[in-house]
Amino acid sequence: MFIGNLEINGYAALAPMAGVADRAMREICDEFGAAYGVGELTSAKAISLGDKKSPVLLERGNARCFGSQIFGFEPEVMAFAAKLAEEKRPDFIDINMGCPAPKVANNGGGSSLLRQPKLVEQIVKAVTMAVKTPVTVKIRAGWDKNSINADEIARICEASGAAAITVHGRTRMQMYAPPVDLDIIGKVKKAVKIPVIGNGDVIDGITAKEMYERTGCDFVMVGRAANGAPWVFSQINDYMEKGIITKIPPLEERLKILMRQIELMKRYKSPKTVILESRKHTAWYMKGVRNAAKLRRMCGEIKELKDIEIICEKALAEGEDI
Repeated sequence: MFIGNLEINGYAALAPMAGVADRAMREICDEFGAAYGVGELTSAKAISLGDKKSPVLLERGNARCFGSQIFGFEPEVMAFAAKLAEEKRPDFIDINMGCPAPKVANNGGGSSLLRQPKLVEQIVKAVTMAVKTPVTVKIRAGWDKNSINADEIARICEASGAAAITVHGRTRMQMYAPPVDLDIIGKVKKAVKIPVIGNGDVIDGITAKEMYERTGCDFVMVGRAANGAPWVFSQINDYMEKGIITKIPPLEERLKILMRQIELMKRYKSPKTVILESRKHTAWYMKGVRNAAKLRRMCGEIKELKDIEIICEKALAEGEDI
């Protein structure tokens, strides 16, 4: 697949999950074969106002291929933010028009833009004209079941200069349930000539192949399935290339991966932030462990890094669910 002149090799990418898919997680997923990772949702307004936290979110890190993601609703501000984001050397810039979170959608950004096709056109044109880096757009099926318009929005984005479209096959009102609608993604694929990346409910090689076959999409994107399981990308690659269903790593190895991710977090974040964010990441790695609920409760009480080591020791003592 090509995003503009950028060649993308592989089968699956890491989705831009705010507060989750940080630099450390992206680098771990990269090691397991993620074709690219998209940075955390970053406010165009905050970037333009010189917010100190925003540049951190735009750092590409050591990933082989990286896209910066910005959100907002003012074309001029989005264009200015894209220029500043481009200075961080991303491989592409992604415009978020799919985030369902109330604090984003209820303030004019994210998926709320799906209700304003003309504004979508203005934003995409402004951003693509402002930067030399390829520009992609991430959308949803529509705002609600009565306003599904992903194919229309995709055509507008293509005509306005977008190099690729990522489609999450749910509406904003559906959030992350019920199951993703693959037919909507397929409809978008038929509507445009630029690459279409399918997103939603890809959890392994089998579901990745189903996404490809049923939608005709050019690539797939993995979100929540990578939380506490970065090896999902190697599983997808093995299945797509060889038809092999690869087992998850044994518990001891999984916990080593967790500790490596924590070590990377320590390089890039303050000690306080590492402690707070390690709670959810450690909890995700407890999947498949006996008495996982008890261990997850312990994760919520992590106060120092030594607590993570204690949880890992207890997880090994508990063993895996058979």
